[in-house]
Amino acid sequence: MAKLKVAVFISSRGTNMQSLVRACQTPDFPAEIVCVLSNNLEAAGLKFAAEHSIPTRTIDHRDFGGREEFEAEITSYLTDLDIDLICLAGFMRLLTADFVNRWRDRILNIHPSLLPAFKGLHVHERAIESGARFTGCTVHYVRPEMDDGPIIAQAAVPILQDDTSDSLALRILEQEHKIYPLALKLVAENRVKIHGSRVIIERADEQPDSLLNPTLENF
Repeated sequence: MAKLKVAVFISSRGTNMQSLVRACQTPDFPAEIVCVLSNNLEAAGLKFAAEHSIPTRTIDHRDFGGREEFEAEITSYLTDLDIDLICLAGFMRLLTADFVNRWRDRILNIHPSLLPAFKGLHVHERAIESGARFTGCTVHYVRPEMDDGPIIAQAAVPILQDDTSDSLALRILEQEHKIYPLALKLVAENRVKIHGSRVIIERADEQPDSLLNPTLENF
């Protein structure tokens, strides 16, 4: 079976892109990264991609008169490559509704919270300040609304009482690097079906146990 052809969008170092590259370069992984695209010529992730023999392309949003022209150039490039799926991995540009709808059900994003909680920016600070005992990360299909769309995979991360935003971010990032390749694999294997606002995963290996924070060990 032909592998799913993926374009990864980054704006900086792209550590989630790196996790996807490593996964795709393992034997029998059902997707291949055809290009890494950035709006920032100085993005550190471009060097990593080139070192792993992945074509890169920079399309600087500042070279265009508006988002529509910028996105039209991106679409033209992706169409020429016959891309099947886009993975956003720290791409720091808001995409228009027209672009998202043009690629509907063909764009994935990763967000550092358990959506629908804590959409937007300053996620870790807000999670700590809220008093929540858990946060985490989410891979979802992209919709025109910010940080919205059917959820494919999530990882729950406990918020410790001495956590800072930096310490929490590091632990969440470790889980991001696990669930993004997992989500891509499930999509590439055609096991993900969208039903309205929900995702149903065929032959899902689910976790039935509950997580507690704090634990009941000394209760």
